[in-house]
Amino acid sequence: MEGHFLTDRGKVRNHNEDAGGLFYNKSNQLIAIIADGMGGHQAGDVASKLATESIKQKWLETDHLGGPEQVEGWLKEAVQQTNQHIFKKSQEDKRCEGMGTTVVIAVALEEYVTIAHVGDSRCYLLNEDGFQQVTEDHSFVNELVRIGQISEDDAEIHPRKNVILRALGTDNQVNVDLKTLTWQKNDRLLLCSDGLSDKVTEHELADFTDSTKDIEVIGNELIQLANNRGGEDNISLILIVHPDSSEEAGEPVE
Repeated sequence: MEGHFLTDRGKVRNHNEDAGGLFYNKSNQLIAIIADGMGGHQAGDVASKLATESIKQKWLETDHLGGPEQVEGWLKEAVQQTNQHIFKKSQEDKRCEGMGTTVVIAVALEEYVTIAHVGDSRCYLLNEDGFQQVTEDHSFVNELVRIGQISEDDAEIHPRKNVILRALGTDNQVNVDLKTLTWQKNDRLLLCSDGLSDKVTEHELADFTDSTKDIEVIGNELIQLANNRGGEDNISLILIVHPDSSEEAGEPVE
């Protein structure tokens, strides 16, 4: 499984509150994580690093996961444990009071990929049917779009665009969205923080993700584009290319 993680402070922030990476368990199965932290005195980076490290360590200790139901169960438990870990830290350390983090996670196996997310960090899938966002933002403006109060175009310029409704660590319990899709050879996943998706259109993300260039080059070009357009936020992304599978792509697994 080929993948690459990139993160950049951007052009405005004085430190990077994003974290993430690609990690392999004892059976060489891949998990990809991006976390975008916020809150407290430089505590956003604490929350995002805690999220990444907590899920990473649990994954490294895992022997093998089988079908989608087992993977989804593992992710639900891992996210809940991580949420409680971050919440406890925020209660014990006044410097971390109010901190939290988004998280988007992909377990990418040969026949299918399972996505877990909380917040507005995103996952996109490129396959023979095109390029689509497979997560739904847990954000104030997305909720307004969902109930028909504003259009998607209005959401792009809404003054409360970056207000999220769900995050890890802000409460003792959290609801996590889970989705499993089948995928096949040459399909690609893009995970990213809103530092990228706020600056690059979905059409542009599709074009870059579909490029024949090396995925590290693609990632660096996307980060440069976001920075060229202001770079007000930290920018993080993961690109994963599927190696091989005979399964049909993009259909939800029941």
